[in-house]
Amino acid sequence: MKRYFNVVVFLLSVSLARAQQVHPDARYAKAQLIQKKADGFKGIWYMNQPSNDEYVYKYSGGLAVYPANHRPFAIYAKKVNKTFFCFGGTDDKNSTLLHNVSYYDHKTGKVANPVILLDKKTTDAHDNPVISVDKKGYIFIFSTSHGVARPSYIHKSKKPYDISEFETVNATEIVDGKEQPFNNFSYFQVYPIKGKGFIALFTKYNKAGHRVIGFNTSKDGAKWNEWKILAHIEDGHYQVSAESNGKVGVAFDYHPKGKGLNYRTNLNYLETSDFGQTWQNINGEKAQLPLTESKNLAVVHDYAAEKLNCYLLDITFDKKQKPAILVISSKGFEAGPGNNPRNWTLYRFRNNQWESNIVTTSDSNYDMGSIYVESDKVLKVIGPTGDGPQAYNPGGEVAMWLSEDEGKSWKKEKQMTQNSEMNHSYVRKPSNAQPDFYGIWADGHGRKPSESNLYFTNEKGDVYKLPRNSIDAMITPELVK
Repeated sequence: MKRYFNVVVFLLSVSLARAQQVHPDARYAKAQLIQKKADGFKGIWYMNQPSNDEYVYKYSGGLAVYPANHRPFAIYAKKVNKTFFCFGGTDDKNSTLLHNVSYYDHKTGKVANPVILLDKKTTDAHDNPVISVDKKGYIFIFSTSHGVARPSYIHKSKKPYDISEFETVNATEIVDGKEQPFNNFSYFQVYPIKGKGFIALFTKYNKAGHRVIGFNTSKDGAKWNEWKILAHIEDGHYQVSAESNGKVGVAFDYHPKGKGLNYRTNLNYLETSDFGQTWQNINGEKAQLPLTESKNLAVVHDYAAEKLNCYLLDITFDKKQKPAILVISSKGFEAGPGNNPRNWTLYRFRNNQWESNIVTTSDSNYDMGSIYVESDKVLKVIGPTGDGPQAYNPGGEVAMWLSEDEGKSWKKEKQMTQNSEMNHSYVRKPSNAQPDFYGIWADGHGRKPSESNLYFTNEKGDVYKLPRNSIDAMITPELVK
């Protein structure tokens, strides 16, 4: 009996040790529906991959509206003159990821104290939510997963344009001709298309852990069709996308075979104007999906030939429905000056060819900002391009960059933040951004866990801070001077 007891204890010890060895980002957890009013805006702090050097992590910080491949975090609803937004929040101890929903009222200039919708039971910011609004005004929150470790969720507001209460959508997708639960998606990017429903671009992980990019469509956000693969080149991809007047464009990189996720290179582009029925390159040449070779009709720039990494920041359309794509190039994945220069490069299709121009440089591969095409000639970039208090960690001081010659040359128009105690990171443009709520981001310490605050800006570059603690239902944001 004693021998049997010892064997049981040993097996339990082995099981516990193995559980402890599982990386926190890969632990299974079933989310909990919360649906209660928050007491302010508390952003999630997150780190990825300790680096064992002075920079501490590969990347880290206040990542409430991370990553670039989650889109959108905010969307303007003209009928009620509000910009609804979501973000990855947390509690006072940064112990879990809480999906928050709020809105900016353009009539009053006030912001709603958030509703905490969901406890994702992780601190992995890859599980951050994205938002959409359907034609009837119902708000959808898509709660993503980082790979296959945790489930994904879809929630829908019970009333149009109302964040007070949501219901769980028991979504389905078609898999091999059969209806299955639609409960796992990563890097979700979703767009309502007038008269058709939703089109979503997202990632599924295969058995080898490759990030395979594709898309799906749905009339109502509940019943989804069959996922179709856009590309699976070598070891997979990241993608960023945009929508304008029914056209969806997607920019994507690829991971070279056998090198791991820290190596990502090349810039590719495809678009669809028929709800995903056909995809073509910028010249209208139809793509035969999925793309499987690095040399293909979608290539915009061959960074692999230059032995450079390519980090996707943002994509938008100009007034002529042509894409503008913003990326950072770098010599490698490690933090620090050794991989400089990190060029912010804008790609536009002009005079029947891709043209590229450097906007500025910054000190981290994970400095992320947004591109704004305001007219045929005037473009802006808003992002953390200035060195922050934690140099070479993600983010820094936020600046507005201006071009008045179609993106050919750039100048700093305004230094928006300065003398900050923590780095500002991931400036996100709302879908159909309005002048008084033009971008949203968070701050956080680059080298150690910290509190994280949320901010937004108007088109002039004035910065407003959202309170970390407040019991008011509607909040007047603080102008940062």
